[in-house]
Formats: sequence, C-alpha cells, structure tokens
Amino acid sequence: MASQETRLTATLLTSILAVVLGSLQIGYHTGNVNAPAKIIEEFFNHTWRARHNQSMPDHSLTLLWSLSVSIKDFGALLGSLGVKYLADSYGRRNSILIVNCLSVAGAALMSASKACRSFEVLILGRLVFGLFCGLVMSLNPLYIQEVSPTNLRGAFATLNQVSFASGILVGMVAGLETALGTEHHWAMMLSLSVVPALLQYMVLPFCPESPRYLLINRGEESRAEAALLRLRGSSEKVFSELEEMKYEAAHTQTGVTVHEFFKKGRYKQPIIIVLIINLGSQLSGFNAIINYSTRVFQAKFDQAKYLTLGVGAVNLTFTLVAFFLMERAGRRRLLLTGFISIAVCNLLMTIVDSVVHLVPELGSLQVLLVFCMISAYELGPGPISWFIGAELFDQPARPIAMAFTSMLNWGGKFILALLFPPLLKACGAYVYLLFMVVALVAFAFTWVRLPETKGRTFDDIAEEFRGAEEIPLHNKAGFNTFP
Repeated sequence: MASQETRLTATLLTSILAVVLGSLQIGYHTGNVNAPAKIIEEFFNHTWRARHNQSMPDHSLTLLWSLSVSIKDFGALLGSLGVKYLADSYGRRNSILIVNCLSVAGAALMSASKACRSFEVLILGRLVFGLFCGLVMSLNPLYIQEVSPTNLRGAFATLNQVSFASGILVGMVAGLETALGTEHHWAMMLSLSVVPALLQYMVLPFCPESPRYLLINRGEESRAEAALLRLRGSSEKVFSELEEMKYEAAHTQTGVTVHEFFKKGRYKQPIIIVLIINLGSQLSGFNAIINYSTRVFQAKFDQAKYLTLGVGAVNLTFTLVAFFLMERAGRRRLLLTGFISIAVCNLLMTIVDSVVHLVPELGSLQVLLVFCMISAYELGPGPISWFIGAELFDQPARPIAMAFTSMLNWGGKFILALLFPPLLKACGAYVYLLFMVVALVAFAFTWVRLPETKGRTFDDIAEEFRGAEEIPLHNKAGFNTFP
C-alpha cells in the first residue's frame, strides 16, 4: 500500500491538533452545564421575577431548562445540513475556520446573558453554538481523514473524540462550585471556550488544505502536491500518494447531489452501515445512562459531583485507549467488543435496578456499571461512529456522508433526550432491555456487514462497493477481520 510506512511530521501533527480544538470546545459546553444547573435556573427565575413580579411556575422552569440544554442538539441537527455546501465550496480547512465564528458568537451570547438579564440570550447562544457543533463534528473527521496517511488515519480520527472527551472533563471541573460554577462566575465560565477558538484562528490558517480536496475536487495538482509535501515531508511518498489520488479521481465523478447519494447503487450498502452503526451507538443507552448516572449518584452518595467527575475521567481514559488500539485491533473488532459489552451492561443495569431497593448495597455496583458502559462506548462505538462514514464513501460523496453521520448522531441524542424520561416512567428498569436489543442488533449487523477499513486506501474501500452492492460483504476477500 502506497502510504503504509508514512511517518509522522510536525506539520501533520500541528494540523490535526489545530483542527481538534473545535471538538474541545464542544466537549467543554457538554460538561459544564450539569454542576451549575441550579444556579442558572435561579438566574432564569430571578429574570422572570424582575419582569413579571412573580416567580416562574416550577413546571415552566423545568421546561425552560430542558429547552436550554437540548436546543444545542437541535442546533447541531440544523448545522449538519450545511456541511456539503461549505466543504465543497470553501474546502475542508477554510470551512472549519468559517464555522469557528459560530462558536465565538455562541459563547459571547451565553456569557452576555447575565449582563443582559435575559435567559433568551442564553438559549439563543446555545442554539448558535449548536449550529457550530453540527458542522464541526462532520468537518473535523473529513479533514483529518483526508490529510492523514493510511496507516494513521483511524488513530488520528479518534483524536477528535479524545479532544471532545478532554473538553467534557475540563467543563465538569470548571462547573464545580469550587471553580467557576458559582453565582458570580458562571457567565465567565460559559465564555472560556473562546480561548481554544482564538487559538485555532492563530494556528489553522498556517496548516495545509486537504490535498485530496485540491486534486479531486478542484483539479489543482500543483497545490495538492505542495500541500502533500508539507504533510509528508518526503517527495517519494508524495509521488505515490498523488498517483493513488489520480487513480481515484479517474474512477469518480466530480460531484454528487443529495438525490444521487441516496439513489446510487454503490452507496446503498455504506448508507445502511452508517445508519445502523450511528443509531446503534446513540440509541444503545450510553447517553441515557450518562444522564441517569447523575441521579444515581445524587440519590446514594454525598459527594455525587466528584463521582460525576469520575465519569468524565473514565470517558477520557477509554477514548485514549481507543486511540492506541485503533490501528492495531481495527474498526470491526473494537465496534464488536463495544456493542456486545454495552448490551451486557444494559442487561446487568436492568437486574441491579430491579433489586437495588431490596439490597441497597448494590448502589455501588450501579456506579461500576455506569463506568463500564462509558468504557465500552468509548472503546469503539463512540469514536468510530463519527468517522466511519468518511472511510466508506468516495471523495464526491464524503461530505454528504459526514452530514448524514452528523444528523444521525445529533438526532439520536435529541430523540433519546426526549424519549428517555417517559420510557423510564413507563417501563422502569426494563427500559435498559430496549437499549440492550439495539446494541445486539448493531453488533449482529457489524459482524455480518462491516468491512475492515484499517490499513486500506480510500479507493480500495470504495472499489468494494462500485456496482456490487448485491454481493454479501462478508464473503468478499479482505473483509473478514478474524483469521
């Protein structure tokens, strides 16, 4: 394979670290709202009282807080729609720089809400930041996959999730009462994501554009060669990789519309694979159990906030484990391990939750199961679901595939946030059996249908799907991970 032994260069590492500053910002605003929730709710109430001379009804306050938290996911859904237009019109790197202004604007609005005495400004800030989330969580893997050599592609794509998990942990720490989660400092806490945003503006403009975009989308061979030389540091690697790109360009059309994306035979199997893996990841209970864990901790432990920090630490630790294993174990093996482990955790959660009122000592086991669920998710389904679409599709379809991925991920989070409370009320502990079924379906489908993409060029992967969607993928040479 052309880029099998490509070494790491300073330019490549700098480019990827600059790009993942975006997912750091998203993680930060995911982790910082839980601890100071009561303080911000009180701000909502105080604002309402100042306007209407009476306190806001409890149910209205709960609804308003739920809207404030979930509006980010809704904004992300909307943001996903712009991925193809930006990525194809302005390039991968420039698009990331353009959407970064949404993060700055969103953080500015959120932090200004206190001075404006307006909870509407806070909600608007969360919505604007949500648009940034939907765009950047597609654009980042797109850029990373296209600038990385084949032998490092999966590991570097996992760095996006590592940065996201790091942001969650930093956000959790910043939101503590002993840090900035106080009545006086919460607005300042919400503005801190501007720091990595400004750092990205300082570094990313000096990083090269995706050579694949320059050559295949724009037809600018000399610029693609210059970008590739900066990224690889070896003219020998540049020549072989350029030849590989030219071969891919000869086998692909210049552009794909959304209609063609869903109609073309070569894309049907990858679309189904992306659909099952992403919905399997989001609807297998991870997000629900994260939300539920805070209640478990608060109900049974005095130092619940520090156990919640433990959630953030375990989350980051196993994302790092996935980073080191991605190019050794491969995507298939990590996904299969993750999905079956999540299914087992859901089964055990059902059993423990059913009998914990009889044996209160099992509360500690619940905490352990929460940690196990997080570990299983971040080992495979968490990071891989975000970038597998970029590996399964050819160059013209890749931006649409990443927009589709983003919509599935954010849509799954949004649906689960809406449905979990009523499902928990209706089914009780048995709600986790539903999640177990989803995880088992995703496991079975991954086993039968997902090709191993580790160490394979984009064109090699795309070749499997060209005009051959009727052939069962697991019967084709090169697809089986297990000897």
